[in-house]
Amino acid sequence: MSPQPLTLKVLNILSAILIFVAFLMAMFYAPLEKVMGAVQRVFYFHVATAWVGMLGFIIAAIVAIIYLRTQNLKWDLAGLAAVEISLVFFFIAIVLGSIWARPAWGTWWTWEPRLTTAAILEMIYLAYLLLRQGIEDPERRARFGAVYTILGGLSVPLTFLSIRIFRTIHPVVVGAGGSEKMSMTGSMVVTMLFSIAVFSVVFVTIFWHRIRLGQLAEKVEQRKLEITQ
Repeated sequence: MSPQPLTLKVLNILSAILIFVAFLMAMFYAPLEKVMGAVQRVFYFHVATAWVGMLGFIIAAIVAIIYLRTQNLKWDLAGLAAVEISLVFFFIAIVLGSIWARPAWGTWWTWEPRLTTAAILEMIYLAYLLLRQGIEDPERRARFGAVYTILGGLSVPLTFLSIRIFRTIHPVVVGAGGSEKMSMTGSMVVTMLFSIAVFSVVFVTIFWHRIRLGQLAEKVEQRKLEITQ
């Protein structure tokens, strides 16, 4: 495998530093929430990982459209990488949300609209990975993956808007008024936005690594085919 580009090496170091800074900001810069207490600090990473999860699913839908137009398998690899990474981050977001919900709602899980749509979204893309494994032909697999991720991408805005469309106990962080809106101080907003930016950088870094790994796997498969022929 070719050596890592300098930019990727910089991203590796930068990602580690930024995560550490985000942790310090969540622990010490953002003030203690009066009602929920220290457990509210989970919120900053909960929102950031949920953002990255949805971002990757949207990217997968976009590159799927590009694949259908170009028929270039590199876009299928990019879509697969985006889905795999987002599945992990979105699962982390669900776990962090449960940790936050336990003292706030008195339960680890409740089937309210946001949690329900989030669980469905996670299962949709888990099914995507499983179904891909059953298709051996690369081009058929790529076409299936492209159509699936485009259709699956429709569930992303539904998950995001669920707390605005349906009656729910989940707080609205952005774009709402009244009692449903989560009240935050200026330093809380700064910490949340910084965490979102940090995890976006982390996503780009991991995404780059995953594509490089996928390219290496493709070369290995080609070598195997050459040997068997």
